Amino acid sequence: MKTRRFFTSFFLALLLIGQLAVPARAVKAPDWEMEAKAALLVDQKTGAVLYALNEHDELYPASLTKIMTCLLVLDAIEEGRLSLSQEITATPTALEGLAEDGSTAGIEAGEVLTVEELLYCLMVVSANEAGAILAEKVSGSVSSFVDQMNARAAELGCEDTHFMNPHGYHDSQHYTTAWDLYLITKAAMEHPMFMTICDTSTHTVPATNMSEERVLNNTNFLIRSTREYYNADVHGVKTGSHSMAGNCLVSTAQHASMDLLCVILGAERTQDQNGTWWTYSFVYTNKLYDWAYGNFSYQTILKEDDVAGEAPVSLSSTDHVTLRPAKAVELLLPKETDLEELEKTITLKSDPVEAPISEGDVLGTMTITLDGEQLVEVDLLAFTSVEASRIRILWRDVKSFFSTTAAKVGLGVVLVLAVIFGGWRLLFSRRRYRYGRSVGGGGRRGGYRGTRKRR
Repeated sequence: MKTRRFFTSFFLALLLIGQLAVPARAVKAPDWEMEAKAALLVDQKTGAVLYALNEHDELYPASLTKIMTCLLVLDAIEEGRLSLSQEITATPTALEGLAEDGSTAGIEAGEVLTVEELLYCLMVVSANEAGAILAEKVSGSVSSFVDQMNARAAELGCEDTHFMNPHGYHDSQHYTTAWDLYLITKAAMEHPMFMTICDTSTHTVPATNMSEERVLNNTNFLIRSTREYYNADVHGVKTGSHSMAGNCLVSTAQHASMDLLCVILGAERTQDQNGTWWTYSFVYTNKLYDWAYGNFSYQTILKEDDVAGEAPVSLSSTDHVTLRPAKAVELLLPKETDLEELEKTITLKSDPVEAPISEGDVLGTMTITLDGEQLVEVDLLAFTSVEASRIRILWRDVKSFFSTTAAKVGLGVVLVLAVIFGGWRLLFSRRRYRYGRSVGGGGRRGGYRGTRKRR
């Protein structure tokens, strides 16, 4: 579990620094005004941000808080600390301080429900008491659970989030952002059970020790076919509202291979001239999805077997190796994008690349940009293997050895000693020459060097 969390956090951190979650190229803005405090529309396949409005503003999330509550419960189930079938008895302490006019499933102290049924109460009808009951069971107390909520948010890379409770009651220090809710929801969606629960339109809770069976109708009208906002493409996730937060909604939609996630915070609910009430968190969500469908499409930029370039090779009789992308690159781009305008920049790990090289070795990266805006970065792999030349490696090693400081110092010492020794030999030779001239020369001046004639 810890390993999965590490990679999740690392991946999300990469999103934050813009390596994967990069804005799509500018496209014509919606022709209607977004009357909400914040909004975010993200393509889940590529991480491209299609629309953003005040996505990092700290705002009140209301019951969208329960996405994090659900995430922590599902984490506990995955870790073996809870099970879906485990029964929990609602305690008086868990129900303390809950407003009577808040969202509820009518759970009373002493009532016994399974973890699974409590999760349906939490996410389908947004029952505040279900959040408190689950929080107390997971962490021993609601306050300890809130600490865990904030720790998990930090782990996910949420930089502008602080929770004060597990259900979303208003508190001036209970806030988050559209971007952080995107990160939290993405993490929750890693649990298959999460979408099973929050995409449920209607759920029946079996009879308990204190209640007859009860029918739960989802507060998300986008997934209820009987409501005017119904959208067959939409799945989940959670609604939230109170007077300070306005109307809030997180949802996903799948359409024509698109996989989108939308966050709306602080939308209004108003009555038109005909007396009809409109909740604009639903209205704007549907409009954003329709806008994305009409203006964007997936386009294949690179195939996995494409030749992406060449890299020069050293230490081999082969002077270059062909490069290919580590994976196919498909981007969600405005439909009118001219792919010829894409700029592809190759950055090699080393230039030249030293042999030996094995097929599939990562030799560099390709960055794809459009109008100066980075869209994606992909690893480049060696298309084939390249053998090294033993002679060239030996010559490389020799040059490398003599380029080291130790070798240079040693060579310098040898040269100095050679100079000293050469000087000493020269000096010694001169002294011997001079000594021989002074002794031998006198004898030669008085001696007879010819052949004596016989008499």
